[in-house]
Amino acid sequence: MAITWRDDSRELHLHNGRVSLVLAVHENGWLGQLHVGAPLDPTASYRHLGPTDFRGFANRLDEPVGLAVPTAGSGDFRVPALVVEGADGSTVLDLVYRGHRIAAGKPGLDGLPSTYVEDPAEATTVGIDLADPIAGLLVTLSLTIFEDRPVIARSMRLVNEGDTGLIIRTAMSASLDLPDGAWDLLTLSGAWARERRPHRAALLPGRRSVGSLRGATGHGQDPSLFLLRPGTDEAHGEGLAISLVYSGNFLAEAEVGPRGPTRARIGLHPDGFAWTLEPGASFTTPEAVIAWSADGVGGLSDAFHGLFGERLARGAWRDRPRPVLLNSWEGVYFDFDHDRLVEMARGAVDLGVELFVLDDGWFGGRDDDTSSLGDWEVDRRKLPAGLGPLAADIEALGLRFGLWIEPEMVSPRSRLFEAHPDWAIGVPGRPRTESRQQLVLDLSRPEVVDHLETAIAAVLGSASISYVKWDMNRNITEPYGGALPPERQGEFFHRYLLGTYELWRRLTSRFPEVLFESCAGGGGRFDPGMLAFAPQAWTSDDTDAIERLAIQWGASHVYPLSSMGAHVSAVPNHQVGRITPLATRAAVAFFGVFGYELDPRALSGPERAEIRAQIAFYREHRELFQRGRFVRLRSPLGRDDGAWMVISPDRRGAIVAHVRILARPVPPPDRLRLRGLDPGLTYRVSPWPGPSAGDASDGVRRGGDVLMAAGLGLVPEDPPTGAPGGDFSSRIWVLSAD
Repeated sequence: MAITWRDDSRELHLHNGRVSLVLAVHENGWLGQLHVGAPLDPTASYRHLGPTDFRGFANRLDEPVGLAVPTAGSGDFRVPALVVEGADGSTVLDLVYRGHRIAAGKPGLDGLPSTYVEDPAEATTVGIDLADPIAGLLVTLSLTIFEDRPVIARSMRLVNEGDTGLIIRTAMSASLDLPDGAWDLLTLSGAWARERRPHRAALLPGRRSVGSLRGATGHGQDPSLFLLRPGTDEAHGEGLAISLVYSGNFLAEAEVGPRGPTRARIGLHPDGFAWTLEPGASFTTPEAVIAWSADGVGGLSDAFHGLFGERLARGAWRDRPRPVLLNSWEGVYFDFDHDRLVEMARGAVDLGVELFVLDDGWFGGRDDDTSSLGDWEVDRRKLPAGLGPLAADIEALGLRFGLWIEPEMVSPRSRLFEAHPDWAIGVPGRPRTESRQQLVLDLSRPEVVDHLETAIAAVLGSASISYVKWDMNRNITEPYGGALPPERQGEFFHRYLLGTYELWRRLTSRFPEVLFESCAGGGGRFDPGMLAFAPQAWTSDDTDAIERLAIQWGASHVYPLSSMGAHVSAVPNHQVGRITPLATRAAVAFFGVFGYELDPRALSGPERAEIRAQIAFYREHRELFQRGRFVRLRSPLGRDDGAWMVISPDRRGAIVAHVRILARPVPPPDRLRLRGLDPGLTYRVSPWPGPSAGDASDGVRRGGDVLMAAGLGLVPEDPPTGAPGGDFSSRIWVLSAD
C-alpha cells in the first residue's frame, strides 16, 4: 500500500518513492501536517518534525504548526482552509480526528470533474474523518497518491450532522504548510490574447494571491501556483506546484507568516461565496492536484502533463491522434454559403487537411455578432439544404466535418430571449450589462440545462459531425440565480459551474465519438476542469507566431501539448498585424494540436506547396508532437529568441525548434544546449526542411552527450546566404537515434 498508518505515533504517510505527505493526529485530536515534498522512508516516524505536545493554539498563539485543515478563530492567524458559520453566527471550529479508511483506487467527485484511474492498482486513497460535534460538522479529507506519479490529489466533503443549518464561507480544496518562507512564487497571468505569461517573484511576509471572480477561470490568471526554491530553474532544484481542477471562481494564494513558515492554499474563491448546508446535506470541494519535483520547473510540468493528459482527459479521443484541421473563421468570418464552404474544403483537402470546421454564423439570422445566440437552428439563407448535406459534401471530399457552438450564451436579439428573458443572468429590476451583444444563460437552473441539451443534441444529431468547438465569449456580470432564494445567492457561481459541467457531461456522453474542443474567447476557460470533458482547448485567440511563443511557453507549465490548440493563420496577423514567415508560423504551431485559420483559396502556389509540406511533416511526426515529452529550452520572454523540443518516450527521437524574434548585428557565437536525450545514443541531426547553412551538425551524427553539453549552433553565416536569418525566422531539427 502507498499509504501507511502507524498506530504508535498516529501518523499517516502517503508515499510512492517520488513524493511524500506525512500527517499526524496531534494531542488535542487535530490533524497536523508534518511533511510534504521529497520522498521519505515509509517505515520511519516523523513526529519530530512537528510539536510533540501540541494542545491547541490557545496555549501558544500564532505558533507555526502545520495543519491539514486549518480553521479560523483558535489562535492560528494565518489564512484558513475552512470557515463554516453555525446557527449562532460563530465560525470557530474544533475538528477532531474520528477515523480513516485506506483503499485501493480513486473515487470520483459528485458533480465535479476529477482525475481518475483505470485500474485500482494505479492509486491509493485515504478518507480521513474530522468532526466537530458542537457545530454538527463532519469533514472528510480525501487524499489520493498515484503509484508512479509525483502527485497527490486532494478534496474535502462536508456533511451537516446536526439539526440546524450551517453556512460554508470558505472551503479550500488544498492547504499546505511549509516550514520556511524561502520560496519564489510563479504564477501564469495575462489577458485576452496574451494569456498565461509566467511571472516569478520571491515571497515576502504577507499574502500574495491570484484568482478570478468572473464566473470562469478567465484570461487573467491560471488556477495554479508554483513554489520554487530561489535557485530552481527548468531542470534543477526543488519545486512544489498546486493546480485546481475547476473552471470557475478560484483563489490561489501563498502566505508567509511572521515567524517564517509558508501556507499555500487553493480552491473556490471565498468572495461572493456562501453555501447553505442543511441538516443531512453534503458539499464537495473541487479537486486540487499537488506535484513535487527535485528536477526543476520542468519536472513539475512533466508530472502535470502525464496526469492531465492520461488520467484527467478521457473518452475516445484521449489517446487518438488529433486531426489536422482548418477552421473557417479567419478565412471568411460570417460571409459564406454552402458552395463557398465546399470550395474552401476542397482547397483544404489539396493541402492535406483532415478536418474542416465551420465556425460562427451558421444559425439563426447571424450575419454578425449582434444576434441569434440561443437559436440553434440552421440559417437557411446561407445553408438552404442544412448541415446534413453540407457535411456529406465535405466528407465526400475525404474530410471530417466540425462545428462551432456557444451554448451558454444568448443574444437579446433572439427568439430564445424573447420567449425566456428570465433565463438570462441578471438582477431583477436592474439593467443587464451586455458584452459582445450577448448575455449569459443561467445554467444554475435545471430547465435551462435541459433545454440546451435538447437543442444542441438536435444539431449534433442532424449531420455527420466529428468535432465540436464549444466557445464561451464573455464572463458573468450581475450575478444572480433566478431560481435561488435571496439567502442562497452566494451559491450561484458554483451552481452555475455545476450546471455547466452537467451539460458537458450529457452531451459528451450522448456523442462519445465527437472530438470536443473547449474555448472561451481563446484561453478564458483553459483549465484542468475543462480537460475532463474536452481533451483539447483553444489556447488563445492570438494566432500570431511570436505572441504564441510566450503563450504556449506559459501554458506548457501545466498543460500537455495534446491539450493545446495551435494554428497557422493568415498574415498580416488579425490580432497584432505582424507579418511572419509561413515557416515560422508552422514551427510554433507544430508544438500542439495543429491546424490552420485561413482561406486556402487565397494562397499562392508556393504557399500551397509549403503548407502541403508542413502538414505532411506534422502527420509524419504527429505522435511525437502530441504525446512526446515537452522540454522548454530557452524562454522567449525578455529575449530575442525562444526554443523548445519534444522527445519520444524511448528518447530515440526528438524535434527541436528555435525561433529568432529579433535579429541583431554581429551576433556572438551561440549554441542551443538540448536536454532529456540519452547520452549513450548517437543521433542523426537533420534540419527541416532540407539543409541549411551555419551549423556543421546539420545532417550529421552527434552523440546525445554532445548535444546536451555543447548543443546546436545557432548563428548563421554572415552575411546570410540562404540561411535562416532576420526577424521572426525559425529553424527545426529532427533527431533520430541510429
